[in-house]
Amino acid sequence: MNHERKRARHLFRRFERPEPSKSYTYSVHILLFLVTLVTTTLAGIQLTRGDIGFLPLDVFALRGAALNAEVQRGLWFALPFLGVLTVHEFGHYFTARRNRVRTSLPYYIPFPMGLGTFGAIIRIKERIFSRREFFDIGLAGPLAGFLAAVPLLIYGFVKLPPLEEYLFKIHPEYAQYGADYARHVYPPGQAGITLAKPLLYQFLEATFANPGLLPHPNELLHYPVLLAGALSLFFTALNLLPMGQLDGGHILYGLLGRRRFNRLAVLLFAGFVFYAGLGLFSLQTDWQTWLYGGTVYALYMGLIFWRVMPTPRQGLLLAASIWAGQLAFSVAAPAIVGNPGWLFFGLLLGRFTGIYHPPAPDERPLSAGRKVLGWVMVAIFVLCFTPSPIR
Repeated sequence: MNHERKRARHLFRRFERPEPSKSYTYSVHILLFLVTLVTTTLAGIQLTRGDIGFLPLDVFALRGAALNAEVQRGLWFALPFLGVLTVHEFGHYFTARRNRVRTSLPYYIPFPMGLGTFGAIIRIKERIFSRREFFDIGLAGPLAGFLAAVPLLIYGFVKLPPLEEYLFKIHPEYAQYGADYARHVYPPGQAGITLAKPLLYQFLEATFANPGLLPHPNELLHYPVLLAGALSLFFTALNLLPMGQLDGGHILYGLLGRRRFNRLAVLLFAGFVFYAGLGLFSLQTDWQTWLYGGTVYALYMGLIFWRVMPTPRQGLLLAASIWAGQLAFSVAAPAIVGNPGWLFFGLLLGRFTGIYHPPAPDERPLSAGRKVLGWVMVAIFVLCFTPSPIR
């Protein structure tokens, strides 16, 4: 009897565990933010050195002026980038609270390479009741982030430093060529790490930047504010992808309703994966690549489409059709290739988060004003998105 009572008490504590104290919860949020601030600052140092990789731990061996210079350069990336990210998440947070939907503060996610972070998330603690609430909460984050990213980019373009005072100190060998350095230091066909410029970036650049001070795309990594602004536009577009439970999925679900959205979701996801894997295989691909890479790709396609259609058989047929279409396209237009980096994102959508939108108890259509704002966000997605963000 005693043993059964102990076991019952253990199960009760396991499943009826009380909410953690507010001080503990706030401590977790603050600690994650501080760690992410450190990792993004280190990432800013690494990126402005012109490299993408693991965080530069050699910084901790520096002292005095050398350390201050590196940290300042890293903070010029980290603070604006995390600032836009924070505005985005609090857009979600305050809109959820306004709709009386319980939610957590943002959880920042540090990462030891690349940008130093996987972004931030808030946790919705209860079911969202209406289509309008899904729309409002989903739209508020990217809209707030967008309204912060645009002034950031404008500031970066207006405050471009003279080449002699900045870029030529990083690359003294460029100084002999002056503003025409790119024609001399980049041989034709030379590859470099560059960020693609979406339509909005190009417009702001043409409107606000002094052409004589603009860096070559290969040198953009050395400009932390421009880099933070460009990445902020990209992450705004990434969140606005109109699929699943991404912010863009919530917005399009609000505009179209669940039935029409879920029908469209299959087409959007199929097109997304079609582009991502375009050019990976062709009729000229050697047999070793077909044997090893083809096996992995076949497993990948089966895995992500297994649950997309009503039956596994239909999902596998769709996967086979997309792969056949990619091969046919590679024959018709071999110069056009996709971006395999999106395949990882396709795996997250197809296997983990799902491409469909959950139903809301209240499916009433949006007001006319919200519909207009929703299509404005679709336009913002087009202006900020680029299919190959890093080249």
